[in-house]
Amino acid sequence: MLIANPIYDAVFKYMMKDNKVAKLLLSAIIGKNIVNLDLRSTEVQTDKPIPVLRIDFVAKIKDDTGAEMLVILEVQKAKLPTDINRFRQYLGIQYSSVENLSEVNEPTVKYGKPLPIISIYFLGYPLDYIKAPVIKVARQYTDVTTGKIIKEKEEFIECLTHDSFIIQIRYLSQNRRTELLRVLSIFDQSNLEKDHHILNVAEENFPEIYRPVIRRLQRAISEKTVRDIMTLEDTEIAYYYQMQRDIADKSKLIQEKNKTIEEKDKALEEKDKTIDEKDNLIAKLQEQLRKK
Repeated sequence: MLIANPIYDAVFKYMMKDNKVAKLLLSAIIGKNIVNLDLRSTEVQTDKPIPVLRIDFVAKIKDDTGAEMLVILEVQKAKLPTDINRFRQYLGIQYSSVENLSEVNEPTVKYGKPLPIISIYFLGYPLDYIKAPVIKVARQYTDVTTGKIIKEKEEFIECLTHDSFIIQIRYLSQNRRTELLRVLSIFDQSNLEKDHHILNVAEENFPEIYRPVIRRLQRAISEKTVRDIMTLEDTEIAYYYQMQRDIADKSKLIQEKNKTIEEKDKALEEKDKTIDEKDNLIAKLQEQLRKK
């Protein structure tokens, strides 16, 4: 089955606009059955025609136990030196936003209570050391005095700390031993066709419950707007990489020039040293002649 490549901004947004598909994907990642989802995407205003290299989503969710939480989802295709700072700033905005409060009917609570947060990061580039395709960073309460794990949950702790999932797209082609890895194989770039906008996947490899996800991606291929924006993204990303190469070339040229200048400075220092030694020798000879 041919599907649109969801690593592209336009395709990912198209996929997540389907509420059923979004709930299936997020439920698989966080391991909770999501029964209600209110998803919104965020865009940063730039001088480019489209936002590229990343996608940001915020979702208010409710699981089948009635618990509400906030899911922050970010897709980053290319590694930028400002990634971590931007993620921290965005996380801080979501923590402080009055939009991210639960609705309560208590008269003493004016705006609602803060929602616990889960962050999900799709990375198109690998981490420095870890090669696991999906990494879960889970909090754990520990009684420091006894060393025992505390099973009870506290609102104070839940709302001031959060769990995270990091998905390394490059490693999704590894052995798919779990249902989650089979679902996330829709991002596996080893399935690329000659047209990098298209992936070729086997529908029978997906659990039946998750097949609406790949069918949604199959429909995305026929959307002209989606295809056009994918082409624009290719252009923008090619421009970004060319800019990075130009910066690297200029940095190398500057380093070579600096090295040449250092070598010349060193040669001048050696000449000055030689002149000083000659001057000292002449002074000694003159002193000897004066004494004679």
